[in-house]
Amino acid sequence: MRTVIQRVRHASVTVEGRITGQIGPGLLVLAGFSPTDTATSLDWMARKLTQLRIFSDAEGKMNHSVQDVGGQILVVSQFTLLADARKGNRPSYTGAAPPPIAIPLYEQFVRQLEQLLGQPVPTGEFGADMQVELLNDGPVTIVLDSPESN
Repeated sequence: MRTVIQRVRHASVTVEGRITGQIGPGLLVLAGFSPTDTATSLDWMARKLTQLRIFSDAEGKMNHSVQDVGGQILVVSQFTLLADARKGNRPSYTGAAPPPIAIPLYEQFVRQLEQLLGQPVPTGEFGADMQVELLNDGPVTIVLDSPESN
């Protein structure tokens, strides 16, 4: 599993002109799933995201997590995160889980985040053409792979 985490002031995702998810301060998480991802991968990533200390404390040090600051998380599925562009000019997406595998992983991941945060986690729409808007705060952007993917 691979995620791109962006600390945001606000973010939203739109599908066919309608907003499917939006948040205020928190994390925009772009999430890509591989066929080898497991419940352990999802649990590790959900815990890491909710506990990652990338929000500033009173002294301006990144010392607080999204949980600590009462922030929100918006999750957007993005299979292109698993692209392999090392050869040629057309990326290969064979490392990404196909929808029958990825959809249940995505749904389980969102449920885990909701349980850890104690609040609903807005999302995009799996497989849709989505437009994502955000105001990156910092900017702070982190790419994070689950331990099994390394």
